[in-house]
Amino acid sequence: MTIPSRRRASPTLLLPVCMASLLLECLVARVAAAPAPQLPRAGERFVGAIRAGFEERVVADSLDSPVSMALAPDGRVFVCEQAGGLRVVRNGRLLARPFVTVPTGAVEEEGLLGVAFDPAFPRTRRVYVLYTALAPTRHNVIAYYRAAGDTAAGEGTIVYEFDTHAAHQHVGGALHFGRDGMLYAASGECGDGTLSQSLASTAGKLLRMRPDGSIPSDNPFPASTRGRHAAIWARGFRNAFSFDIHPRTGRVFVNDVGGSAFEEVNEVRKGDNLGWPLCEGPGHQPPLVDPLYAYSHADGCAITGGAFYAPARPSFPAAWRDGYFFADYCANEIRWLSPTRPPRMLVFGRAGVPGPVDLRVAADGALWYLARGNSAPTGGEGTGWGGLVRVTPQSPAGR
Repeated sequence: MTIPSRRRASPTLLLPVCMASLLLECLVARVAAAPAPQLPRAGERFVGAIRAGFEERVVADSLDSPVSMALAPDGRVFVCEQAGGLRVVRNGRLLARPFVTVPTGAVEEEGLLGVAFDPAFPRTRRVYVLYTALAPTRHNVIAYYRAAGDTAAGEGTIVYEFDTHAAHQHVGGALHFGRDGMLYAASGECGDGTLSQSLASTAGKLLRMRPDGSIPSDNPFPASTRGRHAAIWARGFRNAFSFDIHPRTGRVFVNDVGGSAFEEVNEVRKGDNLGWPLCEGPGHQPPLVDPLYAYSHADGCAITGGAFYAPARPSFPAAWRDGYFFADYCANEIRWLSPTRPPRMLVFGRAGVPGPVDLRVAADGALWYLARGNSAPTGGEGTGWGGLVRVTPQSPAGR
C-alpha cells in the first residue's frame, strides 16, 4: 500500500470529534433499536475464515463493551469492560464474578480503559488499571489492586492522576510496562489539539513513570515540566488509543486515531513530537516526527489495538515474526506491518467478531483479539455482545 503524502492540518481537523467518531455516534440509535446480532458464541471454531491455514476459536462472549485486555503470566486473560468491570477468563471460561469493579462509568469514550500486570506479578500480585475517576472532576487515574486468586484483595491504590478532561472523547487509556521496568500510559487530547503540544498538560501524550507513580529523572523534559507533567515521554498525539513495546528490542509503536485524513502507527522515541494538531499523516516537517505507517479513511476509520509478534514460543510461520499486528475498528480487519524499514503492510484477515479493539500475543504464540461485537462507542444496556477470540495456526486435525 502506498503511504499518502502528508499535508498541513486544516481547521476542520481541530474539531473535537473526527469523522469516524461522528459515524459511530450516528450508528448508536440504529444499534440500540436493532435486535442483538447473531454473533459467534464461546466454543465455536472457524477454520480458514480469517486466513488460510489459521483458525479462530471464540473463548468468551457476552462481554459488555470491552475496551482492552492483558494476558497474565499464568495464562488468564483480564478484560476491561468500559462500565468498570475487570473480567477474568480462566481455562477458557469467562468467570461470572469480576476481578474488581472500579469506580467509573461509561460516558462516550471514558470508563475502564487499560490493564497491565506488574512484571513481578508472581511476587507482588499487582494488577494495574487505568480508568476515568468521577470526582472531584472527571480525569483518568492509574491504580493497582492486589490479586487474591481471581478477585482483588481490598481497595485499589492510586499511583498517578491525569489532568481534568476537557471532553468525554479522545481520552486514550492504554497501559504497558516497558523492558526498563517503567510503566507507560497513553492519553488523548480530549478534543483540544493545543493540549497535545503543551508540556503543561497530560493530554495527547505518552507518559512514563515508575510503578509507584514517581517520575524517573531521565525523562526527556526535566527542565520544562513540573509535578505530574514530568511524566511526559512523547507528545503530539490526537488519541493514542493503544501501543505496544517489543519485548526484545524495546521499540515502541503507538496507534493514534486520526482526524479527517489518516490513521497512524507511530514509532516513538524519548522526547518525540508526533505533530498533532499541526500535522496529520506522513510528510516532511522536522522536527515533527512522521508516522511509521499511515492509511487514509478509504481503508478504514479508526485504528485500535496493536501487538508485536515476538512471543517466547512462536507458533506462526517465520514470515510473521517480529512484525506488528494492528486492527481497524470499522474495516473489521487485522493487519500486519513487517519489521523492515520502511514497513510492508499486509491484511492478515477479517475478524469473525466485528469491532476489534485490542490485540495481544501469548507466550505460546497465539494471537488474541478482543472485539466489541457492534459499532456502539459506549457501554450500557444492550451492548453485551463483545467477544474474545484466540487465533492459531490450523491444527492438523482441522486440515
